Amino acid sequence: MALGTQEIVNKLWNLCNVLRDDGITYHQYLNELTYILFLKMSEETGADKDIPEAYRWEVLKSKEGIELANYYRQLLLDLGTKGTNTKVNSKVRDIYTDAQTNIKQPANLRKIIRHIDELDWYEAREEGLGEMYEGLLEKNASEKKSGAGQYFTPRPLINVMVRLLAPQVGARLNAPACGTYGFMIAAPRYILKHNNLDGRSEKVNQFVVNEQYSGCELVADTHRLALMNAFLHQLNGNIINGDSLSSMGESFKNYDVVLANPPFGTKKGGERPTRTDLVYPSSNKQLNFLQAIYRSLHQRGGARAAVVLPDNVLFEDGDGQRIRQDLMEKCNLHTVLRLPTGIFYAQGVKTNVLFFERGRTDKGNTEQVWFYDLRTNMPSFGKRTPFTEKYFADFEQAYTAEDRTKIQDERWSCLSRATIGEKNDSLDLGLIADDSIRKAEDIGEPLDIAQEALSEIAAIGKELENIIKELG
Repeated sequence: MALGTQEIVNKLWNLCNVLRDDGITYHQYLNELTYILFLKMSEETGADKDIPEAYRWEVLKSKEGIELANYYRQLLLDLGTKGTNTKVNSKVRDIYTDAQTNIKQPANLRKIIRHIDELDWYEAREEGLGEMYEGLLEKNASEKKSGAGQYFTPRPLINVMVRLLAPQVGARLNAPACGTYGFMIAAPRYILKHNNLDGRSEKVNQFVVNEQYSGCELVADTHRLALMNAFLHQLNGNIINGDSLSSMGESFKNYDVVLANPPFGTKKGGERPTRTDLVYPSSNKQLNFLQAIYRSLHQRGGARAAVVLPDNVLFEDGDGQRIRQDLMEKCNLHTVLRLPTGIFYAQGVKTNVLFFERGRTDKGNTEQVWFYDLRTNMPSFGKRTPFTEKYFADFEQAYTAEDRTKIQDERWSCLSRATIGEKNDSLDLGLIADDSIRKAEDIGEPLDIAQEALSEIAAIGKELENIIKELG
C-alpha cells in the first residue's frame, strides 16, 4: 500500500476514537464509515448520479446539529428501503439495506464528516480508492475486539491462491463464502497484469464488469462491506446476501474457478444444510462447503478450485472420510498446502489449502497427492513477524514445476491414492519432523539433566556469595 493511501487509512481508522463515547464497536464503526464514505466516494468517482440529489455529499456536509442527525437517519432509511418515493439505484439500495446509525451525538457525526471531507483524496484516487478501503478492512480484521478476522483472509494468501489458479479473461469465478470479497478483488488484478486487454470488445468488457466475478455472503453487515469493496474496484458482479448451503446454493453451477475460505464451525444445534444436492450432508459447515464447491465446477475440463479448510476436514471419520473419497473420485486433488499457525486472526487455528481440478468424469481422478509443509519449523507470525508472500516462494516453485519429482525440498512430498486409501483416506499427512521435538529428544536422561541443573545452581550460589562479600 502506498504511503499516501496508508496515511488516509490511518486517519480514517483513528476517527473511531471520536465515537468511543457513543459506545460504538470497531465493526459498527466500519459500517458507519461505509455509509458516509460511499457518498464521498460517489462524488470522487463521478458515480453520484445514482444517488438522489437530496442525499449527495454536498448536502450531507452542509448540515449541522440536530438537523444533521435527523437528516442522516432519514438518508439511511430512504436509500435502503424499497418502495419509497425516492428513486434509488439497486446497487445503492443494497449497500444501505437495513442501515442504522449508532452515533448518538450530532457533534461526533459532524466531526467525522468534516474530517473525511478535509482529507486529500487526489492521491488516493490516483492509487485506487479500492486499495484504501481494503486497508480499512484489514485494520478492522486485525483488531481482535472487532471479531472481523473470521471474514478476512490475509492478502498474501489470497494473492498466492489466485496466482496459482491463474484465472483468465472470460472465465466465470465464484466465492461461495465471499466475506469482504477479497478473492474476487485480487482476481481481476491478476488478469489485468497478465493479459493485454487493449481492444477487447464491449461485450467482453460488460462480461468482465458485470458477470465474470460473483459471490455469496451470509452476514448482512459483511455483505455490505463486500458491496462497497466491489464498488470501489469498479466491479458490478453479483454478490448475494444469503446462505450457499441453503437451497439457493443449488443454482451455483458451471464455474471455471472457485476460491474460498469458508467459515469454520458447525451449524447451530447440529443442523444439516437445507441443500438437497449434497450427497453427504453434515453438521460440519466446512465439509458441506467442500462438497458444494467441487459440485459447482463444470466438467468440460480445466475447472479448478483452491479452498482454505481446517485440519479436521483432513482426518474426520464418517461423513468426512466419505466426502474426501468423493472429492478424490470426482476431482484431481493434486496439492495440499499445510499452512502455518498464527496467520489468521484467530490464533492457533490450523489450516490448509486444497487445490483440485474437476474431472470430466466422476471416477478415479486423483492418482496422487502432493503435500507441502509450510507449518513445521516456521516463525511465530504476528505483528512482530508479519506473514508475507515471500514465505510462499519455495512452495510456488514446487507447485508450478514442470516435473514436480525434481524438486529437492524436504517440505515437499507425494503420496499415491492407494497409500492414502490405506490410511483410511486421511489427508492429515505431509508434515516433516519438528525441530523442537528433536531438541527435546536430544536433551538427555532425567538424572543427567537434574545433576547438571544442580551444578548450575551451585555455581550461581557461589557467584552470589562473592558479590555479597564485595558489597559488604
